Amino acid sequence: MSNVITIGLTGDVMLGRTLDSVIAKRGYNYPWGNMLSLMQQTDINIINLETTLTHSQQKVAKTFNFKSTPAKVESLLNANVTVANLANNHILDYSAAGLTETIRILDKANIKHVGAGENYDDATRSVVIEKNNIRIGVMGATDNEPGWKADSGPGTNYVDLTIEDEREKILDEIKRLRGQTDIVIVSIHWGPNMQEQPYPHFIQFAHDMIDHGAHVVHGHSAHILQGIECYHGNLVLYDTGDFVDDYAVDPDLRNDLSAYFILHVDNLGVHKLRCVPARIFQYQVNRARNDDYQWVINRLKNLTADFGTEMDDGVVSIHHKLQQTNQTNRV
Repeated sequence: MSNVITIGLTGDVMLGRTLDSVIAKRGYNYPWGNMLSLMQQTDINIINLETTLTHSQQKVAKTFNFKSTPAKVESLLNANVTVANLANNHILDYSAAGLTETIRILDKANIKHVGAGENYDDATRSVVIEKNNIRIGVMGATDNEPGWKADSGPGTNYVDLTIEDEREKILDEIKRLRGQTDIVIVSIHWGPNMQEQPYPHFIQFAHDMIDHGAHVVHGHSAHILQGIECYHGNLVLYDTGDFVDDYAVDPDLRNDLSAYFILHVDNLGVHKLRCVPARIFQYQVNRARNDDYQWVINRLKNLTADFGTEMDDGVVSIHHKLQQTNQTNRV
C-alpha cells in the first residue's frame, strides 16, 4: 500500500500592516484562529506570502506596501508552513533590501521559498521536499509586476503568459522537475484582483502545465475563490482566495470567505482534495460556520461544476481516475 501524505494549500497570507501590530499584541498564533490545529496536522503547507519580513525603509512607489517585522516568521513556523511562494506583487514592496532580508529570515527559519531570489537563477529555482518516501517538487511564478522580473539582480520569476517563449520556460521547468519527483505543484500568482473567472488563456496554460507534468496548479491573486478543475486526473485550483489579511471586504464578492485546501497524495499523485471553508474576521482566520460555511461550499461547487468537475460537500475525489491515467502513461 502506498504512503499517503497531506498537503495544505492557502491563498494569500498577509501578516503585514495592521496584522503586524495585532500579532505583537495577541501572539504569533493569533492570525490562524482555529485553523491552526488543522495546519499543524498536515505534513506540508504551501502558502502565498503576500508580505515582506523586513526592517527595510526603502518603500517603493505604489498604492499598497506590505511589510511585517522579521520576528513574525514565528507565526509561519507555528502554522507549520513548509514552502512560501514569493512570486507576487508585494515581495519587493520595500525594494531589493526587503526581498533579500525576507529570504534570509525564511532561510534561517528553515522555511523553503520559491518564485523570487537574488538573481534569475535563484528566482526560477524550484524546491524538492521528501516526506514518507514521496518527493514533492514546488515551483513559483507570477504574471504580476513585470518590472520586478529577476535578472542579474533580485526579483521574481515573472512570466508574461501572452508570450510563448516565456510560457515555454515554465513548462520546461515543470517537465524537468517531474523527472526528479513524484508530485509537482506549481504555485502561481496570476490575474487581477476580484476576478471571478480565470481568463481563457489562463485555463489553456493550466492545462499545458499539467500536460507537461504538473499534478497541482495552486493559483492565487484574485483575493476571491475561483473554480477547481480536475483535468486528466490532476487538479487546477484557479484561485484559492485570501487566507489571512486586513483587507476591506467586498459585500458581494466576499473576499473574507475562502478555504483551506487539503490534498491527499501518494506516489501515484493526488487522489482527494478537501476544502475547509474559512472566514477572515478581526485579523484572524477561522473555520466558517452556518451561512458562511454554506456560502463557500455552494460557491466552490458551482464554480467547479463549470469545469465539469464534481464536488461533494467540499471534497473532490480523483483517486481512481488518476491511477488509471498513470498506469496508462507507464505502459
